[in-house]
Amino acid sequence: MRLSIIQSTKYWLSEHPSIVNFRWSPTESWGSTWSFLFSAITIYLISAVILHLVVSLILRTNRRVPLGPIPAIHSLAVAMASVVIFVGTLLSTAAEIRDTRWFWRRTKTTTAFQWLLCFPLGTRPSGRVFFWSYIFYLSRFLHLLRTFLTVLEHRKLTFFTLFNQSILLFMSFLWLEFSQSFQVLAILLTTLLYSVVYGYRFWTAIGLPSACFPFVVSCQVVLLGCNLVCHFGVLSLHILKGGCNGIGAWGFNSMLNAMILLLFLKFYLKMYSNKRKGDSLSELKGSSRHLHSSSEKQDSKGS
Repeated sequence: MRLSIIQSTKYWLSEHPSIVNFRWSPTESWGSTWSFLFSAITIYLISAVILHLVVSLILRTNRRVPLGPIPAIHSLAVAMASVVIFVGTLLSTAAEIRDTRWFWRRTKTTTAFQWLLCFPLGTRPSGRVFFWSYIFYLSRFLHLLRTFLTVLEHRKLTFFTLFNQSILLFMSFLWLEFSQSFQVLAILLTTLLYSVVYGYRFWTAIGLPSACFPFVVSCQVVLLGCNLVCHFGVLSLHILKGGCNGIGAWGFNSMLNAMILLLFLKFYLKMYSNKRKGDSLSELKGSSRHLHSSSEKQDSKGS
């Protein structure tokens, strides 16, 4: 029974003809044109800003739009989608390594880890791993919904949110368009983190206790740091092994990742600084209350 479930999972997530024969092209893949990408990002940015303005003008300062279970359902959907993409990418990567290892003899790729970091020159966006890269690209549109939920529930819209969501959608498109190296490892790391982060968000949305530290921000900083380290590995292999496929898109993505990491660190440090100031203020208030109560007791004794 257990063996049949494993075999069935492998078939549906890595051996199905739709996965094996996938090919990224404007005629076969929805959303695979530059015009669609830029239109989608533009519509997202304009819609988010308009919604924020409407909510700010119509509702009072402390009023929020009650969304009920919608945020929890969204977090659960993203977490489940991330788990499926992670498992599918993992199984497809193992199958792709098994089927294409013979081709590596014609290139300077010698190990599976090198292949994960550096696609051989001439790699085309077709096959198993690019199918899951395409599914990951489509899942980015599900992530965009969180911006609108945040605006409605918390009346908050920041430049970082708009920039981060738009850039991540743009980068996932570049992975497919230029068969960019490192994308398989990036998808595995990202979906693993998303399954944890959005599972945690679902956990807290249904009323269960939250962590005593900024869990989501910490996970995102760790992910960006890991990506940055792996980018140095890609650069080393590109120089030492004679070139990696899609290196131009990789360079652009590296620059965007560095910008996102700097913005995250700035936000994290600002949040940590505000927390320390709040703790210091609380201690000061507590000390003043203690001194005030002590003086009152002394005055009562003297009288």
